[in-house]
Amino acid sequence: MANIKSAIKRVQITERNRLRNKSYKSAVKTLTKRYLTAIADHAANPTPESLVEVQQRLSAAYSKIDKAVKRGVLHRNNGARKKSRLMKALKRQTASASAES
Repeated sequence: MANIKSAIKRVQITERNRLRNKSYKSAVKTLTKRYLTAIADHAANPTPESLVEVQQRLSAAYSKIDKAVKRGVLHRNNGARKKSRLMKALKRQTASASAES
């Protein structure tokens, strides 16, 4: 354990930041999983209500990713990649759904 006052403070700050980062990363993962589940549900049973649900989940995931980037939890490129993959998943599902029709 640190003995110097400034080192003790740095340990406390580091722990606080670690918990904040963990919270944001966990929330991004959770919202991403919920979004992907909503896409799968919409693909299985396409209805206007399920499409609205997908759009709401996408919006929530985008918002959380943007906030994580703004606070420095995620790098800009990492956030952009995550958002791109979310949209790519939606386009892949809609393309396969339209190909089946």
